[in-house]
Amino acid sequence: MSHKQRVELGWFIPTTGDGEYIGIAPQRPASPEYLTAVAKAAEAAGYEFTLIPAGGDCWDGFIVGSWITSQTTKLKALVALRPGLISPVLAARTAATLDQMSSGRVMMNVVTGHYPQDLKACGDILYDQHDARYERTLEFLEVVEGVWKHDGQDGMGFNYEGKHYFVEGGTCKPATYQSPYPPVYFGGSSVAGKKTAAKTADVYLMWAEPLDWIQEQISEMEGYLQEQRENDGLDRTLRYGMRAQLVVRETEQEAWDAAWRILSKADPEQVKSKEKLHAKTDAKGQERQMDLFRQSVENDYVIAPNMWSGLSAIRGGGAVAFVGTPAQVTARIMEFVDIGVTSFILSGYPHLEEAEITGKLLMPVLQAKLAERGLI
Repeated sequence: MSHKQRVELGWFIPTTGDGEYIGIAPQRPASPEYLTAVAKAAEAAGYEFTLIPAGGDCWDGFIVGSWITSQTTKLKALVALRPGLISPVLAARTAATLDQMSSGRVMMNVVTGHYPQDLKACGDILYDQHDARYERTLEFLEVVEGVWKHDGQDGMGFNYEGKHYFVEGGTCKPATYQSPYPPVYFGGSSVAGKKTAAKTADVYLMWAEPLDWIQEQISEMEGYLQEQRENDGLDRTLRYGMRAQLVVRETEQEAWDAAWRILSKADPEQVKSKEKLHAKTDAKGQERQMDLFRQSVENDYVIAPNMWSGLSAIRGGGAVAFVGTPAQVTARIMEFVDIGVTSFILSGYPHLEEAEITGKLLMPVLQAKLAERGLI
């Protein structure tokens, strides 16, 4: 695994709205104007791409991605593909269309699971079958990639027969803009998820955890890659990415004050409770986030130097935050770069102002450090 891979930095588009606080209704609803402002602030700050979330409360990712790329000049959109909720051939064509419309500024984020209620509400018959969803995801991506390789010009289409999908004469029009096709990002902390990612992904995504936890995950993934080489002759490499929150201020005390202020409007009992609604899922990544939260309750949710799990009191997903000065947060991020993480998806509350703050305070320090190492 090379440690000289280029490092990329991404931001987040809050398609369910956001605000200065969590645990209460969004103070700033999503709107075309607000999402555009966040995207432009992220681009101005030096972020290369934006993650557009997926889920029952989120605006449609492909439409938002199309809008965002039309309103910016360089910013890329990381858009979700959701196996089981869209056919793979239609997904391939939709992604290729956005790839063409944006002149190659699209990346694909494979989202296999979510909360069971959301999956049921979307009509996923495998809502309660964790490993079966990854089995289907593997087939889904085999079809997507197969169709991307067939534009129909030779009169031949893509044929596929699996347990979950049957395709005869599948083609992708338009062809993808990027060659051979848009990069695939993939998150999944279970064994089934990791083995599927090892076979299909370009970037394996993790939610922020302490350094040794992330190192263990990377080592496990490298083991699966080696297993594939030995058993199947499938010689692949992966890049590694991490999703994290940011609270960066000029002094460390200001940063910690700002971090705790995000929770200051939430119900205190909800903050203190060890039982969270978002923990009721079969997603292994969410289970790991909640393990960190529970282990850190007696330490004000500090899980490592300048790393804080407090937001897991309210929100699900990647809730761990880097908290500190630009120099401190840069040092922490570089520790993850040193073990092989080369893609960072960052965010903060509210996303507009925090994009501006991190663009002013953090990015010059972090980019200088990366440039010093030849990583940008």
